[in-house]
Parts: sequence; structure tokens; C-alpha cells
Amino acid sequence: MTDRTEEPSPTPAPDAADPSSTDGPPARAARRPPKAAGATSEAAPATDGRSGPGKATRRRGSGARKRSPATDADHVHDVLVVGAGPGGSSCAYWLADAGWDVAVVEKKRFPREKTCGDGLTPRAVRQLADMGLEPALAGAHRYVGLRSVGFGRSLEMRWPQHPAFPSYGYTVTRHDLDGLVAERAAKAGATVWQGVEAVAPLLDRPVADPAGPERPVPADRAAALPICHGAVVADRATGTTREVRARYVVVADGSNSRFGRSLGASRRRDYPLGMALRGYFRSERHDDAFIESHLDIRDESGEVVPGYGWIFPLGDGRVNVGVGLLSSDQRWRGVNTTRLMDAFVRWAPRSWGIAPETSCGPPTGGKLPMGLAVSPHAGPNTVLVGDAGGSINPFNGEGIAYGYETGRLAAWALGEALAGGGHDAVADYGERLVHAYSDYFRVARAFVRLISNPRTMRACVSLGMRSEVLMTELLTIMANLMRPDTLGAAELAYRAMTVIAEHLPDPSRSDRGDALGA
Repeated sequence: MTDRTEEPSPTPAPDAADPSSTDGPPARAARRPPKAAGATSEAAPATDGRSGPGKATRRRGSGARKRSPATDADHVHDVLVVGAGPGGSSCAYWLADAGWDVAVVEKKRFPREKTCGDGLTPRAVRQLADMGLEPALAGAHRYVGLRSVGFGRSLEMRWPQHPAFPSYGYTVTRHDLDGLVAERAAKAGATVWQGVEAVAPLLDRPVADPAGPERPVPADRAAALPICHGAVVADRATGTTREVRARYVVVADGSNSRFGRSLGASRRRDYPLGMALRGYFRSERHDDAFIESHLDIRDESGEVVPGYGWIFPLGDGRVNVGVGLLSSDQRWRGVNTTRLMDAFVRWAPRSWGIAPETSCGPPTGGKLPMGLAVSPHAGPNTVLVGDAGGSINPFNGEGIAYGYETGRLAAWALGEALAGGGHDAVADYGERLVHAYSDYFRVARAFVRLISNPRTMRACVSLGMRSEVLMTELLTIMANLMRPDTLGAAELAYRAMTVIAEHLPDPSRSDRGDALGA
């Protein structure tokens, strides 16, 4: 139970410049212990790749605090991270790299399967590069942009040039990727327990009537998660349990987040919920230079539904094929995604060779809370990151990049807290989520409400597919790649969209502070 992660086989370095060098990586979490008695500060990480506002105070004092063995029952870690997906491993890496005592529990053993489209956008690549992991992606399939298909038209759009993000992405299965990042955290100094599940939080008092995953958040609910001192963890191989204690706790156990629910977090039903299904198929086009998105997927009756189908080449003889339903409208909740997937496989372009005969196995799926739909996000010593906090982009269902980013933001806040900022620094995490994502996700939620109407969906896609320029700018917005240093068409369009979204009904404005635990 005390073994660190098994080391995956890294691939050789790629023939590409590190994108983090374009503007310098955002500052790390506060390091413990400092080299000088006086306090120094660092800028908090920003989600556009630049150093953002705010200062992270380093811990005062000299000399390293002696760590107790990880197996010591009386040992109290600085931070316990529940879950080693993108958000958890990112947070663990940045904290451990800064010198903090971090323990991670992951209920599965790597490598393990995970339902996902397996696409890494430029935002995700930037975060991996900052963690020193891009060389390990050299064996992965690198792609240059998106091919959009809809209503008889097809457009190929390359990723835009950006001062902080690369103009390319990778496709990597989560089977391979998640273990790689968890191992990076372990090498930085985190203790990672695999096959160990956090089954219950250690609380001062029980959380009364925690809301379930489908229950709306009452307006008068508590604005913060409770104080949590760690978790009761169970070794899934032996069934033995023990307590793991920590000063701060990071909840990163995915979109279904049982641990988060046990702390009282819940999903808002008036926010978009994604439903996705994916499978792998053998294909001669496995090394295509573009990932492909189909914008006119239909149900069994032939009606266009608010979502998309995808075909992502993996470069290893396979393609990742799936369907995603993006909606906040109750009438789409009953759509059978398995039948939607079957219809998409039958309808997909023949050149891909996608058919039941080329399937590598049955598809898998799940529900995806989006747009910061889960709340509260923070308590005095507890934070939610990644899918556990509903940080998936409603525009396109992307979650990996936002897992890495929110994990990094949480690491910055917890580094501040551990260095002396205490609970106020943890509250900063909720405020930084608002600063980083609230406007963008509000626009994205408005977009989802718009496309929930089939006629509007058809009109928008039909219009967009007639203009490569328009679709390229829309890709920039949907992938959240607007430039911070110039006002081009995409940036101006996004500004207009934020103004429009501000005047549309959106429940997030009435209780944003409560929802984020700020």
C-alpha cells in the first residue's frame, strides 16, 4: 500500500520547441521551506499562460521540517489529494515540486482505462510542457487542427497562433496519459498510493443531508465545504482500512465524485450536463493530421440533436470514435447515447473504415458536469478540482486541460495557505476560478442553451459551415485560445458574446459566491 506509482515507459523527446518558453511558465506554488527568513512572493498562475495578478507568500523560517514516514499512523501530510486524474496529479505535482508533503490516493492501478476523447488541445499541451512532460509525448500522434463536418460541407482549420500555447495538439489515450502525469508527481516527491480508495472524509462533524449528483443547489445552502482532516482509505486488494490525515484536502475523484458528495458538494441541474460515449476502431486513417468533429449528428428519427460526433486518430492503427450530447434542456436527457453512437458509426464517412467489424470493443460512456456546475468549490481547508468541480468546457466537452489548470490553481492557493495564508488563501482559489472562467463559461452555457433548439442548431451550423473564416474564429473561441495581446476577429467576437451573455438569464449571477465557496 505504500508503493509509489509504477514507472511508465517514457518516449523520446519530440522535435519541437517547448511552448512554455514563449512567455515563461506561471509561478509555482509557494515553496517550503524558504531559503531566507524574509517573505518573498510569486505571481499566481494564469489560465492564458502568462503570470497573473496576485502574490503567493513563501513560508517564513529556515531549515527543512523533518517529514515523518508515510506509513506512520500519526503522520499528518501537508496535503491529501483524492484521485490521480488530470486535476489531482497536476495539483500534486506542483505542490510536491515546491517542497510540500503530498499524499495521493487513486482507487485504480495504472495503466487503467478511462472514458475520454483522448484529445489534447494546445491548452493541455502547454500544461504538460510546463510539468516537463512534453518529451514523453514524442511517440503520441501529433495533429495540427480540427476538421469540421456538417450538412454536406467540410472545413479544415489549423490551431491558431498564440503567444503562450502551441499550434498543435496530441491524441493520447488516458490509459497511457494519466499514469504518466501521476508518475511525474511521484518523481517530484509526492507519495502516490494506487489501488487505494478514499471511502470517507475525516470530519469534525457529519455533513447533514449531502446533496446527490442530480439534486439542485438550494439558494440558502452553506457557501463552503466543511473542514476535512483527511480520509479513511481502503486498500482494494486486501480490504484493509486506515486513516490518512492532512492539513489540506484536494478532491479530484472525477465527474461522479463520491468523496465530493460526502462533503456536501452537488451538481446544479440548471447547468449543462454532457453525456458522452466512445469506442475504439481500427482504421487506415489512424494517422490523419486533423481530428474530426461532426456537427449534425441525428437521433433514430433523423432529428439533429445538440451535440457532436468525433473521430480522433490515435496514430497506432486506431481511431477514437464517439458522440457527445451537450444540453441543459430536459427533453434531451432521455436520448439513448448507445443508439446515437450506433447511428453515427453507420453514418460516418466510409473512408474511415468505421464499422462493427473494425470495432476494438464495446463503447463506454459517462455524464460530464460542465461550466463549474458542481459547488461549493472550496472550504476552509478543502478544494474541488477538475471534473469533480465540474470544470469541463461546455463549448466542446474538453476536460483534460481544465483539470490540469484548476489543479495548478489549487496548488498555488494551498501553497499560499501552507506558507501562512491559512483559510483566506484557500478562499482565494474560489475567487481565482471566478476570475479565470466565470465569464467564459457563462458564454458557453448560453451557447449550449442556444443549440438546444434543433432549428437554431441547424441554422447556426449551416451558416457557419459556409465560411471558413467564421468557423476558424469560432474554433478559437470554443477552444478558449483567444490571444491576450491583440484584438482580432475572435477576440472581438468573444467580447461581444460576453456582453450578450451578461444580459441573458443565467442563475450563476445571483449566487456566484455561494456556488464557488468564495
